[in-house]
Amino acid sequence: MATDAPATSLLRPLAEDLRARREQIKLGGGAEKIEAQHAKGALTARERIALLIDEGTFVEMGIHGRPHFSQRAMEGKEAPADGVITGYGKVDGRLAAVAAYDFTVMAGSMGMTGEMKVTRLRELALTKRIPMVWLLDSAGARIQEAVGSLFAGSGHLFREEVINSGVIPQVAALLGPCAAGTAYIPGLADFVPMVRGRGSMALAGPHLVRAAVGEDVTQEQLGGSRVHCRKSGVGDLEVDSDEACIAAIKQYLGFFPQSCEELPPIRPTEDPIDRGDDELLDVLPESNRKPYDMYEVIRRIVDDGTYFDLKPQWAKTIITCLARFGGRPAGIVANQPRQLGGILDNDSADKAARFINLCNAYSIPLVFLMDVPGFMVGTKVEEAGIIRHGAKMLYATANATVPKITVVLRKAYGAGYYVMCGRAYEPDLIVAWPSAEISVMGAEGAVEIIFRKQVEAAEDPAAKRQELIDEFRKIIDVYVAAGNDMIDDVIDPRETRATICRGLEMAAGKRVERPAKRSGVVPV
Repeated sequence: MATDAPATSLLRPLAEDLRARREQIKLGGGAEKIEAQHAKGALTARERIALLIDEGTFVEMGIHGRPHFSQRAMEGKEAPADGVITGYGKVDGRLAAVAAYDFTVMAGSMGMTGEMKVTRLRELALTKRIPMVWLLDSAGARIQEAVGSLFAGSGHLFREEVINSGVIPQVAALLGPCAAGTAYIPGLADFVPMVRGRGSMALAGPHLVRAAVGEDVTQEQLGGSRVHCRKSGVGDLEVDSDEACIAAIKQYLGFFPQSCEELPPIRPTEDPIDRGDDELLDVLPESNRKPYDMYEVIRRIVDDGTYFDLKPQWAKTIITCLARFGGRPAGIVANQPRQLGGILDNDSADKAARFINLCNAYSIPLVFLMDVPGFMVGTKVEEAGIIRHGAKMLYATANATVPKITVVLRKAYGAGYYVMCGRAYEPDLIVAWPSAEISVMGAEGAVEIIFRKQVEAAEDPAAKRQELIDEFRKIIDVYVAAGNDMIDDVIDPRETRATICRGLEMAAGKRVERPAKRSGVVPV
């Protein structure tokens, strides 16, 4: 027998109240603060998430967060979601965890509840083995809550970021300020894009700097993208807008597996593996002392001529970029002869070492394109610790167990040959162009050191020097190395793409055993 519907519903008004609460929280700091965010050319935290996460897949966690009840200084103050939006969703079809700091709510400052939310998100990312993305736009720790002895219980964030390092990809995007200790979020992350003119990071803001050391600087001068993407090397990429920043994050994650327990994704390509390019025959100048642009080589050998450059404006004597060969992701480490002849210095060694470690952590093969005159010499670089910095790159190359392919284009001199994955550093394939010269040093330098007295004593010193240089070049001829099985082959430059693609396919199942140890002692 049918019964009449109840006159009142318990859940309907509660559900409506829940909907209203959610809608109010989603307004963040309110219309006026949102308008101010838009006025400076920035998107809101929720707009950024909507761009990053596939439509309809975002699951928010902790939306009802508010200033923690224990924080007396915050009594009576509103902070929707406690100033940070946390959750997970799909980025181009693959899951990722996202924390977006909301500058419209107390300048995105980090409160106790907010950090509890982000801590839970980091735990989710680690235990479920999915990438962690921070969208940073924050004045730093909320001073009202942080000041005092309870600070003694803080700091879990950075320790956990270190634990997650090398397990899951970690991205820290600077879309606004990131002040004080929270600047270590990008400092410990794998990939740090920065929005030009707005993204910044510094261990202290301008007011504290003025109070502490008397220096009067703006936020941009102190820690903007020009500082960190061109001088300090902390930033990886300068972009012009929030939209470009989100696009860069998507492109970057597309090269990486979800965690270290998976292999990087292979994407189908219509670019033929055996495609040759006649223009490669004209890349090198007639003299080995003249520069050329290594990017031209890279463009002609990678899938569809596209690559993703990391730290392009810092330590420009070396190139570190992600690309694909026959659909397989690879990290390219390439000397750049256009910049100081491609010589290695302190910063370029650091840049390469970090990139090699990054690729090795996530099973991304390495391709070395070598044209290196060696390391910089002189009192300035010695005082700055070039041996220590060079040792980082040497350590990283030797330590890497991913597939490694080495192509020697022209110069391969001294320790530069070692750190760029010479024969002793376990390349799965090492080949050279006919123009390659592998030696402890170039012919000119060798003659200057070994035969200086003979040259000075000659009737025509210039002619004698040239004669000795020509003779020495015969010793460093690439076919000497090939004839003694020190390289696997001398290849036509037009065969470079096919050689790399087939080498990566061959080495895909590589397994390397290392001695058991707690950890190596990494040069720093």
